[in-house]
This record gives sequence, structure tokens and C-alpha cells, in this order.
Amino acid sequence: MKKVAVFPGSFDPFTIGHEAIIRRAMSLFDEIIIAVGTNTLKKNFYSLETRKEMITRVFENEPRVRVDHYEGLTVDYCKKNGAGYLLRGLRTAADFEFERAIGQINKSMAPGIESVFLLTVPEHSFINSTIVRDIIRSGGDASKFVPSAINLKDYKGIED
Repeated sequence: MKKVAVFPGSFDPFTIGHEAIIRRAMSLFDEIIIAVGTNTLKKNFYSLETRKEMITRVFENEPRVRVDHYEGLTVDYCKKNGAGYLLRGLRTAADFEFERAIGQINKSMAPGIESVFLLTVPEHSFINSTIVRDIIRSGGDASKFVPSAINLKDYKGIED
């Protein structure tokens, strides 16, 4: 049976930390779906289409990685796409506590879907989309925090 994992997130923007988790997870799964979640309560900096395009550029030569989007519950998306695994990265103890709670709820709602957590490498532990987005919003150079395939100058934020 094919091992399919979903890596969900808002990815606003996609960072080198996200990329590293995916690249490391490729040895564990046959296919990874990077699922850009739509959260109407969250104000995004980049549009959904822009975020998907950025991520697609990063993995354009990797046929086992697919980029998609979804609304609603992540476990429902997993079921619809035949994914038996939810992939998440952990940077800090706070991440662990948050992800543990979500993982337990997901397991209760969908017993057949396993949550898999990968620790970030130490040099990426301080990188998160919120901080990177604030650097971009303030006109700073965030290029070293996003994958090299993403040229931030090619993209406008929704607020721009």
C-alpha cells in the first residue's frame, strides 16, 4: 500500500524550515501532499494561489510532492486523498504541546490516520512564517529564510 502523507499549513510564506521537513520526510513516504489550508479567520499576506505557486516552484522537479489546498478539517482532507499520515514539524516544546493536542483529537476523529512529527534541525528552530512575514511586510530581506527557488521580489502580498 502506498504511504501518502499530508503536510498541512498556511505557509504564509513557505520557509526553509518547511522545505527541510518535506525533504527529510521523502525517505519515509511514497507521496507527500503539501496542503495549503484556507482559514477564513486568518488574514493572509500572500494569496492562496501565490502560496501554492511558491511551493510548486520549490518542488517542481519532485514528482512525489504535490501541492494542493483545502478548507475544513485536515483529517477529512486526508481521507478524501487516501493519506494515512499527517506530517508536522516541531521546533520547540510549545510546538510539541500544541501538535500533541491536535494529534490526539485527530486520532480520535480518524483512528486510521497517524500523526508523524519530525524535529527541525537546530539551525531552523527559530524560523517561523510569522516572523518571516513581518520581515517582508517591513521591507526587510527575508530571502535567507525562504527556499532559494522562491524569489520574493516576484511576488506581491495582498496588502501591497
